[in-house]
This record gives sequence, C-alpha cells and structure tokens, in this order.
Amino acid sequence: MQLDLKLTGCRALTMDPARPAAHTIGIWQGRIAGLDEQVEGLPAAETVDLGGAVVLPGFIDAHTHLAWNGRRTIDVTGLATVSGVLDRLAGAPGTGWIEASGYDPRIMDRPLTATDLDGISGGRPVYVADLSGHACVVNSVVLRQLPGITSDGWLTENEQLAARTLRLPYSLDEIVAELRTSAGQVLAEGVTTCAEAGIGAGLIASSPLEAAAYQRARLPIRVQLMVSAYVLHDVAADPADGIPRAIDLGLHTGFGDDMLSLGAMKLWTDGGMIARTAALTEPYAGTDNSGQLAESEEFMRAAILDGHRAGWQLAIHAIGDRAIDFTLDAVAEAQRQRPRADARHRIEHCGLVRPDQLGRIAELGMIPVVQPTFLHAYGDDYSEIMGPRRAPWMYRGRSFLDHGITVAGSSDRPVADGAPLRAIEFMVRRRSSGGRAVGPDEAVTVEEAIRAYTLGGAYACRKEDVLGSLTPGKLADLVVLGEDPRTSDAIADIPVLATMVGGNLVPQRSG
Repeated sequence: MQLDLKLTGCRALTMDPARPAAHTIGIWQGRIAGLDEQVEGLPAAETVDLGGAVVLPGFIDAHTHLAWNGRRTIDVTGLATVSGVLDRLAGAPGTGWIEASGYDPRIMDRPLTATDLDGISGGRPVYVADLSGHACVVNSVVLRQLPGITSDGWLTENEQLAARTLRLPYSLDEIVAELRTSAGQVLAEGVTTCAEAGIGAGLIASSPLEAAAYQRARLPIRVQLMVSAYVLHDVAADPADGIPRAIDLGLHTGFGDDMLSLGAMKLWTDGGMIARTAALTEPYAGTDNSGQLAESEEFMRAAILDGHRAGWQLAIHAIGDRAIDFTLDAVAEAQRQRPRADARHRIEHCGLVRPDQLGRIAELGMIPVVQPTFLHAYGDDYSEIMGPRRAPWMYRGRSFLDHGITVAGSSDRPVADGAPLRAIEFMVRRRSSGGRAVGPDEAVTVEEAIRAYTLGGAYACRKEDVLGSLTPGKLADLVVLGEDPRTSDAIADIPVLATMVGGNLVPQRSG
C-alpha cells in the first residue's frame, strides 16, 4: 500500500482516548490510514515534515452563518454616534436597498431613527441590522410597507423579520459569493466543518432556494445545513406514519454526503441578549423587561412536535432561561408522544441556564451549542443586565460537563469573532475583553475546551463516526498550529499554519 500523504514531525493531540498522541499521520483517499508505527513503514506519494508543529482535529463550528457573514453590506460596527452612522451610509452606491450591519444601540449617543435615515436615503429603502441579527432600524420607506407596525424605525424579532422579508430574496449568485468569502475565512482559523444555522426561511434565511447555492458553491469545507422549521408544511402521508408536516420528499436530518448534508431543523423560541429580547423568568436588571418568546407557544410547540415526529434532530434557539424552560417542556412532550432513542436534540446558545435546569438538560440528552466568544466580546454588558446572581449562569461550561452533558462549541458568526482559538481561550480563562471575570467557576481545562470544538461539535452534528478525532478510518480533517494550546499563555494568538479537509493540506499563514 502506498499512502497519498504522510505527515511527520508533528505533535498531534488526537482527541482519541485510545491513542491520545501521535507524531506521524498517514493519509489515504481522504481518510486517516494510521498513526505512528501503523504507517511508518509505508511509502507515500508525498511526505511533509511539520517540524514539530502541533496538530489537532479540524475545528467544527456547530452553529454559524456563512452567507450572512460574507454579505457585502455597509459596516457600521463600532460607530457610536448617529452622525457617524449617517455619514457612513450617505452616498451609498446603487439604486436599490441600502443595507448596513453592525449597529450597536448600547453604545450610541442616542437611538438611530427612521427620520434620521430618511435624510440620507434619497427615497431608497434602508435596513440597518444590529449586531445580534434580532433587531434593526429602517426608514419610513420601509415602515410604510409594514401595515400595523407603529415604530420610530427600531424593529425587533417578528417585526424585524417582516422588514427583512421585503428585501428578500438574495440571488443564488450573491449567496455563492458570500459563502466562498466565508469559507476562506473559516479555513484560515482552522475550521473544517460548519453547521449553517437556518436556511430557507426565518431570521437568517437568504432565499427559498438557499440549499442550491451551497450545491453550486462547492466549498472547500464541509457544511451541514439546518433547515428552518418555517418550511414545514402539511403532507398527505399515510396516517400510520404519524407525520402530519414535513419538508418535500420527506427529507430530514442525515440526507447528503460528507461534504454537504442536511443537519438539524432550526427553530427559534426567543430573541437575543444584545437586543434585550431573550426571554427571561425575571426582568433584565434595572428594568421591567423580561424579553419575549419568538412566537406563540402553540406555534412553537407544534413545530417541535411535528419536527420530532418527522425524524428531524431539532436545533432549538433558546437563550433566556424562560425560553429554555419552554424548550425542555416541549421536547419532553415530544419524547412522550413518540419516543426516539438518541434524538440528540440541541439547544442553540443555551445562554442563561438556572441550576435547576441542568438536570433536565442531562435527562433529555440535549446538547447545548454554546458561543463562548459572546462573553469575551459582550461579557461586561451581559453581566450588568443579568446582575450578580445570574451572571455566573451564562454560557456555562463546567456545570454542563459535571452533569454528563456533551457541549458543542460554535461561533454564531458574524455576531462575534468566529475564531475557535479565541473561544477556547475564553472557556479556560472566563475573562471578558474588558478583563472582567464572567462565571469563573464555569472554567474548563484546555483539552475539555478543544473537545467542544472537535468531538463535541461532531457529536452535535451526528458526525462523530467520521469527524472530531485523529482516528484511523475517520476523514482526514485537521489543523496545524504554531503552538500547543495546552501550554500557551495566549491561546487566541496561536497561529494557524495549515488546514486539511479530506487529505488536502492548505497552508494558511506563516508562524
């Protein structure tokens, strides 16, 4: 047997307890053929000496938004004055919609309004998205097309969705370009597999034909598509099947191949912390606002029950503890009505988890898909709005693991920095960008944090048989680092030297 590629001189952390370390990796037909003595005597078409570099399994981002991240909009990130935002938007090229992103109402000198936007729009519709994707500011041209909505331009959740729907759809060519831009970015950060969190309809969707864009794009990374629950529709199936609603052809989680497949069905139960719409059992500190559920409880419960019956793994957006209560109750009801072993339903974000909820998450076998970088970027603000009693409950780590819960790491890119190494550092240090300790008792070890972005992500995506560890027989996806995260004082700054997807080793940057 001749290997296609042999990597030598590496310090591999395999994440496989049966063989936790290796110095030689053999690759054949896009898979790991063997490690160390298993391949040392075999010839190879190519041998690459990594010179002592550290090798990990390729990072898995279990919840991200590639098209949104790659979208060409006007960037107003960091602008703190209305005049600054308007100056950035004035004279926008083109004749159609003026679209901007990165608006942060928390830092503004005053709220941006529709009247402000009218002054620079030239009669064009204007849509300014906030950082979280759960709110926006629009001008009067847009508001006039939204009957029944009275607003000064600030819209959240379903009102925001109504405004965004006026702009849709984006063309397949636009989406393909966005996907290719994002794929290059994530590869440079060591990410080899992404779960796209919601296509087809809903807050993040770009087109009802969105899956076709992923087929056309032929991305150099693996992608698993989460389909929006909004596309469920009545089907005339045999009553004995017990499936009242599905998507066309009865497709569900698992369809596809190793490069592009259907993952979970995505649904939303509340909003976000930046927009103050995450649903809480107690108000945000210093306010009488407890956030909001995304839809009626009847609508959301029906989507969970029908999606479960139709064979989907469910990816349920629930940030606030009230939304998590609803999610746990609905999933428990779904399992009572139609028990499914190893359903692996997920809680996307799982942002504020009370101590009494931990046992229920474990009992139901649900997987928190967390975004640690949220607390690095926004931890100072989130700690203030939660108050000292609740702040330690945010985006937990240690408590999940101590309850036997599998944790999957993700980015929610572009809401925050998408680099896994940044997230891993936060999981270990639990320090915000401002230096504030945020739930320090939730800190985990470096290897536990890496596991969240490798085996944990693979498990959440039902791909642990082929991804997540450097194990013979698994797909040859890996990342080459310039330093060992286990001994580094600055994990987020470790250079990514190369990435590999299916045996294709691609240099990223020099160390």
